[in-house]
Amino acid sequence: MADRMTYEELLKWISSWKNRDKKEKLRIVRVRTPGRDMTMAHLIGTSGREIYQNLGLHIGVHAGEDHTGEAIGIMKFTPWECTVPAADISLKSANVEIGFLDRFNGTVIILGKREEVRSALEGVRSFFKDDLHFHVCDIEES
Repeated sequence: MADRMTYEELLKWISSWKNRDKKEKLRIVRVRTPGRDMTMAHLIGTSGREIYQNLGLHIGVHAGEDHTGEAIGIMKFTPWECTVPAADISLKSANVEIGFLDRFNGTVIILGKREEVRSALEGVRSFFKDDLHFHVCDIEES
C-alpha cells in the first residue's frame, strides 16, 4: 500500500505536476469518517406536484394527500442515526409532518407551511449545534 498524503502534500504534488513524468499516476481515495455533522438543511418554499412525486412523498402513509404548494425541508446528518432525534425535534418545534426518514443514509424530509418548516429546521439546527455540539451548516432556501 502506498503512503498516505496530507492535503498540503497533495497541493504541492499537483503544483509540481509539470516537472513530473506523465506516466506517474496518483490514486486518490476519499475516506469519509462519520462525524458529528448536519451537512444539509434546505428549505424548498413552494413545491409543485412533480417534486412530491419524484421524491415519493405521495405514496405510503401520504397516499391520497395533496401537499401541492406546501414547503419541503430536507436535512442530512452523520452519524445517520441522528435522523430519529432530528425528526422528533422537528415535530416538537413546529406543526410539520415527516415526509421521509432514512436512518440508513441520514436523511429527513419534513412537510408543512413555509414558516413551520423553517421553524422546524431552525429548532433542529439549534439543538444539534448548541446541545450536541455538532458541526452544522446554514439553512439554505429556494
